[in-house]
Amino acid sequence: MAATPLPARDPALQVIRPRSGWTGFGLSELWTYRELLAFMTWRIILVRYKQTLLGVAWAGLQPLLLMVVLTLFFGSFAKKAGVPGPIFFFAGLVPWTFFANSVSQSSNSLVGNANLLSKVYFPRLAAPLAAVLATLLDFAIAFGILLVMMVFYGIYPRPIAVVAVPAFLALAFVTALGAGLWLSALNVAYRDVQYVVPFLLQLGLFASGVVFSAATLAEPWRTLLGLDPMAGVVTGFRWALLDTAPPMASMILLSIIVAVALLVSGAVYFRRMERTFADVV
Repeated sequence: MAATPLPARDPALQVIRPRSGWTGFGLSELWTYRELLAFMTWRIILVRYKQTLLGVAWAGLQPLLLMVVLTLFFGSFAKKAGVPGPIFFFAGLVPWTFFANSVSQSSNSLVGNANLLSKVYFPRLAAPLAAVLATLLDFAIAFGILLVMMVFYGIYPRPIAVVAVPAFLALAFVTALGAGLWLSALNVAYRDVQYVVPFLLQLGLFASGVVFSAATLAEPWRTLLGLDPMAGVVTGFRWALLDTAPPMASMILLSIIVAVALLVSGAVYFRRMERTFADVV
């Protein structure tokens, strides 16, 4: 007697409807699409260094070359901190380069994926988030070079660095992602953003305390420098690794408040404009 075939099961069907009103930040949706997020992150890394002679070595060469320029023209600022110029500037450039590259990549993440946005559904937050995650590789390479330089100069991290460095990196990550959400959404509607971002990053290099030590500033300017969260990150990195003047608690607290506000407001604006991305881009 022939067996009765089982009825075929319909494949899982997901109906996508336009959202109305506030529906949250979509974190659960990001987790559902985590494999796609990982793929997008890996693709960004491959494309960035494809057909380059030095490959990922550029991740270390960028801050190294900028370190040479800053040492030649602003070496006197490093002397006030009591640290050799090259290590002083490079310690500030490692987190700053991570932030600058993250913002530059994430601000163009939606426009760069225009074809994908208009044809396939995926959490739009994945695009700028993948750009920031991909830049962590650059940070790891530059940070490794920084550790080698510290050994060369006879400077060794204190135990506090084990906790402080990841904490300040997290602050830089939150700041970069918040700025990336704002700029990537704005860039869809106003392509002027792609020309403004490099100029703002150049100014930010000086405003974030990479060139000078925050300890040289008098109050209230030293605390107000924390309005730029990357100033708190740069100062914290130098303190944790090089034992320079510690950052003021008020400055770090202000940097954390601004970074969180930037991330939350950026996510709200991004989600609000998300429904128009495919039509405008």
